[in-house]
Amino acid sequence: MIKYDEKTYKAVKVAGAANIAIGTITIVMGVTLGVISIVCGSNLLSKKKNLID
Repeated sequence: MIKYDEKTYKAVKVAGAANIAIGTITIVMGVTLGVISIVCGSNLLSKKKNLID
């Protein structure tokens, strides 16, 4: 059986916390960018008559 020392445990703990933080930030940014894209696209569709003559 592998015996982990305290330094290894701390390194794995920090890496796990960083991955959770990065994942959360990525999800929030993805949702935000998706909403912005939908709003901009609907704005363009609503003004389509003015753009194409």
